Amino acid sequence: MVRTGQQYLDSLRDGRQVFLDGELVSDAVDHPAYRNAVRTTAAMYDFQAAAENLELMTFESPTSGERVNRCWQLPESYDELVSRRKAMEAWAECTYGYMGRSPDHVASSLAGMMMRLDLFKAHGEERAKALADYYQYVRDNDLFVTYTITNPQGWTGEHDEFLVAGIYDEDSTGVTIKGAKTLGTSSILANEVLCTTIQPLNPGAEKHAFSVAVPMNAPGLKILSRKSYEAWAQSQFDNPLSFSLDENDAILYFDEVKVPWERVFINRDIALCRDQFHEAPTHIFQNYQSQVRMMVKLRFLVGLARKMADANDLTRIPQVVETLGRLAAQAGVIENLVNGMEAAGRYVGPYYVPDRHPLYTAQVMAQEMYPEIMNTLRDLAASSPIMLPSSARDFANPEIADYIARSQSAIGPETEERVKLFKLAWDAIGSEFASRHIQFELFYAGAGYVVRNNSYRTYDWNRATGMVDGLLGSYGLGD
Repeated sequence: MVRTGQQYLDSLRDGRQVFLDGELVSDAVDHPAYRNAVRTTAAMYDFQAAAENLELMTFESPTSGERVNRCWQLPESYDELVSRRKAMEAWAECTYGYMGRSPDHVASSLAGMMMRLDLFKAHGEERAKALADYYQYVRDNDLFVTYTITNPQGWTGEHDEFLVAGIYDEDSTGVTIKGAKTLGTSSILANEVLCTTIQPLNPGAEKHAFSVAVPMNAPGLKILSRKSYEAWAQSQFDNPLSFSLDENDAILYFDEVKVPWERVFINRDIALCRDQFHEAPTHIFQNYQSQVRMMVKLRFLVGLARKMADANDLTRIPQVVETLGRLAAQAGVIENLVNGMEAAGRYVGPYYVPDRHPLYTAQVMAQEMYPEIMNTLRDLAASSPIMLPSSARDFANPEIADYIARSQSAIGPETEERVKLFKLAWDAIGSEFASRHIQFELFYAGAGYVVRNNSYRTYDWNRATGMVDGLLGSYGLGD
């Protein structure tokens, strides 16, 4: 049976410890801070389980024989990679690209790790077997796995008080993890968390060089939620994005969490911590998924820009048409880079992997373009998202509703539809939810210099400089 939304909802009622506004949340599934995002995620599982979507969204597990999401598929050809991308694209469309840590993101990370299982075997057959068994378990149960792979900012590695999660103890049954990890986006929505480190570690930091997986209800795991934008959304009409698409972020504190050996993939190995991302195609696959999602999100934002321009009768102005054309080109850049990274892919063993440089090019471009696109949408919206009624409740008062109708532009949609459109626009460009998304798109893959360095190190400099050398070598001083 394909995993459904109801099965997903039932799986979250597991006694996990979520802390919000000074209190322990007893049941995140029905809590006003999370319930709509939880049900948005459940709807994604219902989407994949619908009979008409089974072939698009799922494939047959090689071990269980059951249908599971294609995000778990290890593609062995260009066609399989494209089929996998079409499933990710369809899932991203369910959330308009606004859920950056949807279930297919970390599934893609684990897929990349599995493609170089030999790296783990070189460091120990037991740890490699633990990873392979875990991958089979989460794949066959189609679980939602998130991750925490960075450390709290300001940590220099000099402190030894387990500010940052590290191996606190170790015995014949497993390891004990103590300390904090970030950034647990979608932790409240997930079933499991992969906890490891992508940041470079120096010799002496071996206790922080681990890779483990734990269920979100593991004893001692504390989920420290940020402010919920969903909780502050007045209604879906007033806040259509933050009302149901706030995936939330959290700090995870491991208060002496015991992890059995069968869930320990790396133990005190700085080199393998690095290699699991960059020698394996892990970093490629997780960020490939991110660019597929970004492609969908930009498509949505460009559509929003066009709707706003139409509502304000601006497409008769040549400069506005030019602006829309530029937005369409910016969205097209990411879409065509996704196509390019697939077409230029290569084999890693039997597996077909997207080309790295178009991927990192897309990340550089997306980081630079997203704030610019937000400003462009602000220009197109002008004062329209501000000159709106306070909430949907204003329409319930006939007298106020009449004044609203008289004060809104007569051009374009009817009053209610116009207000609805620009309420959406504000939630996309001006609300606290929108501001979080700017910050997320700027930093989810690392600071700008990190992303640009990835582009630098994966570019074919020999080919480029070789052309220059060829010209310089073709003539001399007397030519």
